[in-house]
Amino acid sequence: MKKWIRTGMAVAGIALLASGCGKQAEPLEKVRVAEVTRSIFYAPEYVAIEKGFFEDEELNVELKTTWGGDKTMTALLSNGADIALVGSETSIYVHAQGSDDPVINFAQLTQTDGTFLVSREKVENFEWDQLKGTTFLGQRKGGMPQMVGEFVLKEHGIDPHKDLDLIQNIDFANVANAFASGTGDYVQLFEPTASIFEKEGKGHIVASFGTESGHVPYTTFMAKESYMNKNDETVDKFTRALYKAQQWVDQASAKEIADVIAPYFEDTDPAIMETVVDRYKSQGSYATDPILDQEEWENLQNIMDEAGELPERIDHDTLVNTSIAEKASKE
Repeated sequence: MKKWIRTGMAVAGIALLASGCGKQAEPLEKVRVAEVTRSIFYAPEYVAIEKGFFEDEELNVELKTTWGGDKTMTALLSNGADIALVGSETSIYVHAQGSDDPVINFAQLTQTDGTFLVSREKVENFEWDQLKGTTFLGQRKGGMPQMVGEFVLKEHGIDPHKDLDLIQNIDFANVANAFASGTGDYVQLFEPTASIFEKEGKGHIVASFGTESGHVPYTTFMAKESYMNKNDETVDKFTRALYKAQQWVDQASAKEIADVIAPYFEDTDPAIMETVVDRYKSQGSYATDPILDQEEWENLQNIMDEAGELPERIDHDTLVNTSIAEKASKE
């Protein structure tokens, strides 16, 4: 009798195994994301991928770095990407050109500027007035780093075009090299370059533009309105996964975050990565939810207006959809 029971169980097991082998798992939906640059500043994005939050939502995020706002927006508008991670100012520029398929901001990733003021010489008790009469190596004209940089200088009573020698005709990728080669007394740099320069004795971090400028939608996930209308469930899933990552980053230590995103920065010293993550966390650069609110939107436009780069003032509701992020934050 026991022999027959064992035989029956074996047959049932084989049948079950065969059934399992024959069943195909549903393929994950591919979402093509173009990021404006590769940066520790975007840690929650990489956490969402590495921790499987996108996969949990049955999404396969195909990430590519497009190196520049213009190239990123071109990829999005030409259907080379489904979603773009780039500064919200680009959606305003596109709208001003009369696009009949507006680019909609639906999930905010970072909520402050990500650059730091680095001096060539060590400065004790730094005051912003010390910039007057110096050579300042800034960022490309029309981009958020440059606009925020000038906004902060003006907030401290400095006219960037009169009170110092402002250099802003160097490509983003070459700014750090120009400073390292001897150009400028001060420079506006992203991490981890700022911390690397400090460690190597090439410069000294004296101030944070992110702390000085307040909350602003510095980098946001956006998509064409037509894509969002046709793929509303996909955008919901994407935003839910992002929110999970934002919450995880908010609760995790700098070392835990640095360990998770390490595969994206293989050439960066782990200790530097941890320092950078801690710096961004402590100044509140990583948004803890994906909601781009009215106040942040107005602050962005004020900064653009002050820089003379705002083509026209756009209502928050025209280019920002908060309903998706609000829904994700409540689930």
